[in-house]
Amino acid sequence: MLKLQPPSWRLKESWTAIVMISFLLKKLILFYKFFKIDTPLFILLLLLASFGLLILYSSSGGSLNLVYRQMIHLGLATSVMLVIAQIPPIIMLRASPILMILGVFLLILVLFFGSSGGGAQRWLDVGFVRFQPSELMKIIVPMTIAAILSEKTLPPRAFPVIISLVTIGAVVLLIARQPDLGTSLLIGASGVYVLFFSGFRVMLVKNLWLNLVILTSLLTGSLYFAWNYLLIAYQKRRILTLFNPESDPLGSGYHIIQSKIAIGSGGLTGKGIVGGSQSQLDFVPEQSTDFIFSVLAEELGFIGFLLLIIIYSLIIFRCMSLSLRCEDNFSRLLGASLTFVFFTYIFVNIGMVSGLLPVVGVPLPLISYGGSSLITLMASFGIIMSIHKHKSPRYLQ
Repeated sequence: MLKLQPPSWRLKESWTAIVMISFLLKKLILFYKFFKIDTPLFILLLLLASFGLLILYSSSGGSLNLVYRQMIHLGLATSVMLVIAQIPPIIMLRASPILMILGVFLLILVLFFGSSGGGAQRWLDVGFVRFQPSELMKIIVPMTIAAILSEKTLPPRAFPVIISLVTIGAVVLLIARQPDLGTSLLIGASGVYVLFFSGFRVMLVKNLWLNLVILTSLLTGSLYFAWNYLLIAYQKRRILTLFNPESDPLGSGYHIIQSKIAIGSGGLTGKGIVGGSQSQLDFVPEQSTDFIFSVLAEELGFIGFLLLIIIYSLIIFRCMSLSLRCEDNFSRLLGASLTFVFFTYIFVNIGMVSGLLPVVGVPLPLISYGGSSLITLMASFGIIMSIHKHKSPRYLQ
C-alpha cells in the first residue's frame, strides 16, 4: 500500500507558520519583560473595562458612539498606566515635593483664571487642552504624604504628622473653594489613608477617655465650621435631601428617587441589556456617568451587581497584596492608600446612587463614561505595578 506524501510546498508553509508563530511569541515575551506590568491585575482591569463598555452601550440606548469614545479614553489611560509602571518609586519619592508645589500652583490658578461649567470653576484651559488640576492631586497628595512620613521610622513622630495635616488641609480647602465637595473629600481621604497605614495614633493626652472627648469636640467643631462657612447652599441642600428626598421629588430629590426605583426594579436577574424602562426612557439622570450603577442594577439585577463586586474585590485584594509585599515604607504607604482610594470611589458612588450618601460627582471606576478620572485611576494602577516590579534601594529599606 502506497503512502501519500504531502507536497513539498505544504511542508514549507507549515514550517514558515511555525517560525512566524515562534517569532511572535518571542516578541510578546520581550514586550512583557520590557513593560513592568502585573499580569493578574492587568487582566482584571481589562475584564472590568470590558464589562463597563457593555453597561455603557446599554446606558446610551444601544448607540456605539459613546462606546467608541470610551475605548479611545481606555487606550490613552492604559498607555499612561504602562508608562508610569516603568518609573521607579525612588523617582516618585524625589519628585513628590516638586509635584506638590506645581499642583498647588495650578489650583491657585484655577481660582483666578479657571474655566467655569455647571456652576463650578474647576478647569484650566491652556488652548490645546482643558483639564482639572484637582484630578492630578488625587495622586500627588498621597504620594507627597507617603514621602513625608517615610523619611523616618514608623509610626511617625508629631512634626511630620503636622506637616502632613497642613498639606492635606490646604489642598482640600483650595478644591472646596471651586466648589468641588466630592473631589475635595476624596483627596482628603487619600492623605488620611497614608496617615492611617503609617500607624499614626491621635493621642493628645495620656488619658484615653479625655482624649476621646477632646477629639469628639474637635470633630464637632470642624463640622460646625464646615456647615456654616465652607458649604454653599446647593451642597447643604444635597445633604438635607439625603434624609428625605421625597420632600422635593421634582427638584433636589429627583436623582435619588429615580435611581432607587431603577435599582429596585431590577430584581434578581434584571430586565436585560437595553431593556430597562427607567434608564431607556431617560428617567435616570446622568445615566452614562455618575448614575450608571442604577442602569447596571436595573438591567442585570442582583447577579450583575454581584459580578461587579466580585471583580472589584479581586482588584482590591490584588493591589493590597502587591503593596504589602513592597520592601520600603514609601512604596507600602503609597500603594495601600491608592488601593483604599479606589475602594472609596466604589463605596461613595454606589452609596450615592442607592440613596445612602449625598449626591456628589464621583464616577464608578472603569464603568462610568469619562476621560480625566479614568486616566487618574489607571495612573494609580501604574504606580502600584511600579512599586511591585521595581526593587527598592537599600537605603530605603
